[in-house]
Amino acid sequence: MKPEDLQITKSSGEKVSFSIPKLRNSLYKSGADKETVEKIINIVRDELYQGISTREIYNRAFALLKKTKAIYASKYKLKRAIYELGPTGFPFEKFIGAILQYSGYEVSVGKILQGKCVSHEVDVIAKKNGRYIVAECKFHSEKTTTCNIKVPLYIHSRYRDILAQYKNTKNCPNEGWVVTNTRFTEDAIIYGKCSDLYLLSWDFPKDNGIKDRIDRLGLYPITVSTLLTLREKQFLLSRDIVLCRQLANDDFYLDHLGISEIRKEKILAEVRMLCKDL
Repeated sequence: MKPEDLQITKSSGEKVSFSIPKLRNSLYKSGADKETVEKIINIVRDELYQGISTREIYNRAFALLKKTKAIYASKYKLKRAIYELGPTGFPFEKFIGAILQYSGYEVSVGKILQGKCVSHEVDVIAKKNGRYIVAECKFHSEKTTTCNIKVPLYIHSRYRDILAQYKNTKNCPNEGWVVTNTRFTEDAIIYGKCSDLYLLSWDFPKDNGIKDRIDRLGLYPITVSTLLTLREKQFLLSRDIVLCRQLANDDFYLDHLGISEIRKEKILAEVRMLCKDL
């Protein structure tokens, strides 16, 4: 049986045909060279069976990448690493704030703004060169959950209340953002464009989604690490260390975890390889 004739099972339970080009593309995005990519494809292809889950395919490819070079595995797990910022949405808010901060914005997270009718806790406020962004973040712990039209509808009403309070003043926001770690439904995108909201998701806008910004700026979350344990990641997130870049600059946090010098150096070598221009 040809690989493309095999039906694989997505996390939603949907059955789809296996696609070698899709697997190849995802492997290339990890930074792996052609020889490594083709070697992994050949191994995974030989281990396929009817109904195999996408999770099993991912786990196998991840293990093979990690065995080849840890940094490949770290980049390959980027999407899942974003989900590991949960279960609450606050680390995701801090992550979005950090991306904007390293893009040159003056950033505040979780600040209260008074609207005309009621006060609002705004997830992220960012200012730069006359741009005044108020962003609301919608974190989903399940990748099958999409961000439907109810989200931008609700956030737009809050944004309008804030604008009504600050209109005709120098402190009036001029950009309302809706940010999610999953995907927007078609209706949500249509409404966002019509209401002049800026929508940012994993892969939207095209070529400038969250993934593109992370890759372009080298701002990987610490959850991509293949060496840190879940407990260690949660400790760092609780100390507002959400980026590999932050950990590389403030490595003393690893001493608080009682990590040996040898393991500490391995972890720092991993996170530094993920950061550009360090």
